[in-house]
Amino acid sequence: MSDTFSDVTNLATRLEELRTEHRDLDMAIDQLAETPPEDELMIRRLKKRKLLLKDRITLIERMLEPDEPA
Repeated sequence: MSDTFSDVTNLATRLEELRTEHRDLDMAIDQLAETPPEDELMIRRLKKRKLLLKDRITLIERMLEPDEPA
């Protein structure tokens, strides 16, 4: 049981870290888009990273949600 609690705690911590990084990337993308000259390559890379983070966030959220009875 202790291992399960530890796993859930670790997942919850990781989830919060990913959410923070996702939010930070969102702000960085907005700032890059506003300042000329726009660095399209950097913006594309940041957006790709942001999508990857969103996928990981969704996966961890599903892992933390209790199973619903069928």
